[in-house]
Amino acid sequence: MPYWRLSGFYFFYFASLGALLPYWGLYLKSLGYDITAIGNVMAIIMATKIISPNIWGWIADHTGRRMAIVRIGSLCAALAFAGVFFQDGFVWLAIVMMLFSFFWNAALPQFEATTFNYLGDHAHRYSSIRLWGSIGFIVAVWGLGEVMQGQGIQLLPWILFGLFVAIWVNSLLVPEEAAGHLPLDHTPLRKILSQPHVVGLLLVCFLLQAGHGPYYTFYSIYMKAHGYSLSQIGGLWALGVIAEVIVFLWMHRLVPKFGLRNLLLASLLLAMIRWILIGLFPEHLSIMLLAQCLHAATFGVFHAAAIQLIHTYFKGKHQGKGQALYSSLSFGAGGALGSFYSGYVYEYFGALQMFVIAAAISLLAFFIAWYSIPADKTT
Repeated sequence: MPYWRLSGFYFFYFASLGALLPYWGLYLKSLGYDITAIGNVMAIIMATKIISPNIWGWIADHTGRRMAIVRIGSLCAALAFAGVFFQDGFVWLAIVMMLFSFFWNAALPQFEATTFNYLGDHAHRYSSIRLWGSIGFIVAVWGLGEVMQGQGIQLLPWILFGLFVAIWVNSLLVPEEAAGHLPLDHTPLRKILSQPHVVGLLLVCFLLQAGHGPYYTFYSIYMKAHGYSLSQIGGLWALGVIAEVIVFLWMHRLVPKFGLRNLLLASLLLAMIRWILIGLFPEHLSIMLLAQCLHAATFGVFHAAAIQLIHTYFKGKHQGKGQALYSSLSFGAGGALGSFYSGYVYEYFGALQMFVIAAAISLLAFFIAWYSIPADKTT
């Protein structure tokens, strides 16, 4: 399987995320939606990850046709998203985004399982493929910074639709055999889920993403309120992902040297520091640049470590379910909770309190990881 076919999917998938996360809230604000409505819409996108990956993961693990799931999900997501061109109020928008994200969230966990099956015994090389997703995010978020100025924000739905079509086209280039043959592993899923280190890891993943909720949902609006231009905001988003790319390039060396558990713990502590810095010092560009560099740890290191642990804990025919659980509990349930609470806290108490809560959640995740994830299970 050519490296570039796998990398290309990640590039377009995360390019769409780079257009959606930083600018969708601003687009909705331009349509007249208030802060709580925007938070609820973003929570819907995240909440579908609670259910969607698990449904599609079960189908993929029982049929062995992961790439078919990826193709169907990608195509239906693009078609469903086209509903945003027929604006008819909040309820219609909520239904369209729920339907779109149900299919969009089906694709990535199964593609992750395909990538790991392709890598085989070289799972530590995952980050060298996944980094192209980060590059796609950078290209989108930085490139759109200037385009989204003023009335340019109205182009966003068309740009997103084009990216969703590109994801589907790229999925056609990856053959089904890249997903590999499913091993005959008869360990019951409930036995895996009853292990304390598995429960602990999934809970930590949930909490980390809940802590990211204010950032993913309101960072652009928050920074604009403090006088930053859209091009500056796009640059700050891009800087965070550039830092993420750099750490992905080094992960295959960091993992053998420090171990997955230590890398996970460090990323959680740095997440707490990052949210405190953003909440307290938004007017100081130098501190905001530092906070964005910490994205290397709070997303890059954490995600690379966590997804390798999931691949280790969920073996054989449970690989798809494992990736689905990781996606649904972290980016799904955690992300939905983060978007939901951040909207109300921002509206009624203020941005500082929103980021303080995010920091507290990250600290709680650190202690849970410290006590539940043993070193001998992660190296």
